[in-house]
Amino acid sequence: MRSLIILIAVFAIGIGVWFLLRDDGVIEQVTEARVEQALLDNGVPVNLSECMAEKLVDRLSIGQLLKLERLAPEEGEESVPRSAGAALTRLRRVDDNEAVEQVVRIAGRCSIDLIGPIF
Repeated sequence: MRSLIILIAVFAIGIGVWFLLRDDGVIEQVTEARVEQALLDNGVPVNLSECMAEKLVDRLSIGQLLKLERLAPEEGEESVPRSAGAALTRLRRVDDNEAVEQVVRIAGRCSIDLIGPIF
């Protein structure tokens, strides 16, 4: 009897973990919503934020997404960098070239997708 209860508990925990970690699972949905909100808070338009958040969550690890939070303005900085020097200062804070490269690629791709076909 005790073995059966342990087996059922392990099975239930396994199902719970699968539900959290599967594609479109709870963790991914929460992370995507958080990324989208961070983009919106930093002046990215709604449609672009939605597109970028979905792709960023798919391509970057949680650790990389946390590093990208360092792009946010610090005290005394403008919400959007007004010079190349200010932008480079923020990019250096991220200290993850792959994450920065993905943000640039995804922003470009989403912008093109939102514009739609030119012809």
